[in-house]
Amino acid sequence: MAIKTQNKRTTEFNISTQADMVFLLLIFFMITSTMVSPNAIKLLLPQSTSKVMAKQTFEVYIDQDLEYAIKEGKDLMAVEENMLDVVIAERLIKNDSTSTVVVRADKSVPVQNVVYVIDAVNKVNDNYNRKHKVILATAPKDK
Repeated sequence: MAIKTQNKRTTEFNISTQADMVFLLLIFFMITSTMVSPNAIKLLLPQSTSKVMAKQTFEVYIDQDLEYAIKEGKDLMAVEENMLDVVIAERLIKNDSTSTVVVRADKSVPVQNVVYVIDAVNKVNDNYNRKHKVILATAPKDK
């Protein structure tokens, strides 16, 4: 007399749960990708017709509340005005001697605040015998 097992094991794989997981992951990535903003600081740039492309090292943002932020790569760091020259100096020293700093200032920002950034870059140029440049970012002029 042969003994038979009552529970048969099947080798089939139920894919319906996998489809649910893929769908949930798709929804998750769609929602999180819309939350990522390439320009975290909203600025109304002054308008200009000139176009200059240069190798940029990092960007300095000045918003309408006169708050400074430095963006290097994807990192955005808020900076106090009294520490601006120190932070710019340490960023420029670690890069090559001909890199460019882009200033993205809101059009309502006084010129003096843009000059603070230019002075910080010029200070590094004088102290370390460098040739860094500063470019003021603008929006295309309406026709």
